[in-house]
Amino acid sequence: MAGGRRVRSVGALALCLLLPLAGCAGRTAADSAKGEVQHLLDLRSAALLRHDAQAYGATGASAEYTRLRALPLASWDYRITTLRRTAAGATADADLAYRVAGYDQAPVDTRRTLTLARTASGTWYVTADRPAGKSGQQLWDQGAVTAVPGAHSLVLGTGQPVAKLRAYARMADRAVPAVSEEWGTDWTRRVVVLVPASLTGMAGLLGSPAANYRGIAAVTTGEAGGAGRTPADRVVINPDAYAVLGTMGRQVVLTHETTHVATRTRTTAATPLWLSEGYADWIGYLGTDRTPAQAAPELARAVGDGRVPTALPADKDFGFTSDPTALARAYESGWLACRMIADQWSPARLTAFYRAVGTHTTRPGAVETALHDILGLTPATFTARWQKYVRTELG
Repeated sequence: MAGGRRVRSVGALALCLLLPLAGCAGRTAADSAKGEVQHLLDLRSAALLRHDAQAYGATGASAEYTRLRALPLASWDYRITTLRRTAAGATADADLAYRVAGYDQAPVDTRRTLTLARTASGTWYVTADRPAGKSGQQLWDQGAVTAVPGAHSLVLGTGQPVAKLRAYARMADRAVPAVSEEWGTDWTRRVVVLVPASLTGMAGLLGSPAANYRGIAAVTTGEAGGAGRTPADRVVINPDAYAVLGTMGRQVVLTHETTHVATRTRTTAATPLWLSEGYADWIGYLGTDRTPAQAAPELARAVGDGRVPTALPADKDFGFTSDPTALARAYESGWLACRMIADQWSPARLTAFYRAVGTHTTRPGAVETALHDILGLTPATFTARWQKYVRTELG
């Protein structure tokens, strides 16, 4: 028995000698490297947060610091998920979570890929930090960030003159109280607006082809709620499409997107897009002098041709890659449905209806129950009433 124990002990020792990377204490060389790189990224994050350019530069490439230094940060945290050793050093996949001070109640989460090298003495340093595959860019990936704070807003831009960013801030500052007046004050009442240099920049931020957003003036990220932790919202501007709008149109768009920021925590998988988009348009058009025919030209054209829609638009009708005319009719139909509720019941009843639908987590029965409880209607009678309203307003 004693001899047997010696054999096993020698065998274990031989295994450790043959496999030095395995580490007999249970910690591999890969684990050690991952810990060292994580420590490096912790130092890098701390230097960024305290605006210490020298300490940041000591951790590697400093181009990101120059691009990021105008961004008011409350937190910045990398967590390595995978580390792969290479001939030149290593590549790390990491989750980056960051919050903008005064605006984000929860972090923006994004995936990053970092390239690392080692000095002759074995110290790690960062040589590149870029979006991971299939992850959208962050604004600083496109250039130095300029920050323009407003009373209720923060506008962050790249490749844009400060005067233009200030104009966005003024519009956002008008949008926030306009939304609160109808929706209520149970939201942050602050909005972050991202203004890239072009449509291509917008698409890069959203991680999608530019063709998907051609003609779309703005979108709001994170607007679908009901999935647990609330992510940070961003209104992302398409400066190419925004530039062709008049002053009123620009304000309507920014108020529409700000409505999505306000309503998102009450917007769930149960909320149909005709309601979420229609409600945002309803608030966006309040206080303007646009007639229904002016605000809904494509739907008015269809009604004039005798083509009154037979049903409220389905979610698929709101796809950005849809036919532009059909997409416009979908938005206009949702807007008129919400406008009808506000006109024939009250604005407060419209908001109550939206909130009632959002109390459900799945679509089946959500709209039906809210229609019954808030408006006293069945889906069929609501649709018939909406069709009559469309004919009256646009016929």
